[in-house]
Amino acid sequence: MLLAIEQGNTNTLFAVHDGEHWIAQWRTATAASRTADEYAVWLTQLLSMRGLDLKALDGCIISSVVPQSIFNLRNLSRRYLDVEPMVIGQNVDLGMEARIEKPSEAGADRLVNAIGAHLKYPGDLIVIDSGTATTFDVIAADGAFEGGVIAPGINLSLQALHEAAAMLPRIAIQRPDRVIGKDTVTNMQAGVFWGYISLIEGLVERIKAEWGKPMTVIGTGGVASLFEGATDHIDHFDPDLTLRGLLDVWRRNSGKTA
Repeated sequence: MLLAIEQGNTNTLFAVHDGEHWIAQWRTATAASRTADEYAVWLTQLLSMRGLDLKALDGCIISSVVPQSIFNLRNLSRRYLDVEPMVIGQNVDLGMEARIEKPSEAGADRLVNAIGAHLKYPGDLIVIDSGTATTFDVIAADGAFEGGVIAPGINLSLQALHEAAAMLPRIAIQRPDRVIGKDTVTNMQAGVFWGYISLIEGLVERIKAEWGKPMTVIGTGGVASLFEGATDHIDHFDPDLTLRGLLDVWRRNSGKTA
């Protein structure tokens, strides 16, 4: 069985694939200082709740945008799974081209998302990944990563409002019924939520105009589900984009099904 680790700046996803299906998924807060031993204790307990064991995992693939964490994640695989992990960006064949000026600068998460999107959706694509940052990635019909846009994430914007303005409270993200708020909290909720909808719609329209051809738009990431039903500029919401890409890369490089 394969252990896939997808690490973002805020959360880290651990998922297990049995050769046919993803049978378990867990998230933990990303902490660069967390050791391999700490990961192992946490993961062992969660696996046991599903009737699984670390010894059953015979493969590991890692995608991380936190370089200082890769050492500990690699040690987790080596020490407790007894396998050398496959790390995106380190001599791994992705099976796709990054048509940008400095391909080495493309985040592992964005490249894996591009692969996952191309596998399922035909034609030219825009992938909107809503996490710590909100990224808009352009994938050509042949699967190549063409670049995109990076904007602050919605949670980051909320945090900045609270920390920079003494009178503004910390609030939860929520879709308000009205754009015009009647108190401080609904003012903030409207500004952040509908502001991000406008950001999405505006950038999608500009990207499509610049690209000059029809494009399908896919939403993914931790907070993407908040926008479902709030805009017609996103054609599909796909929470499994990254895992689909990681599984494809694993199979391409290992010759195994899982």
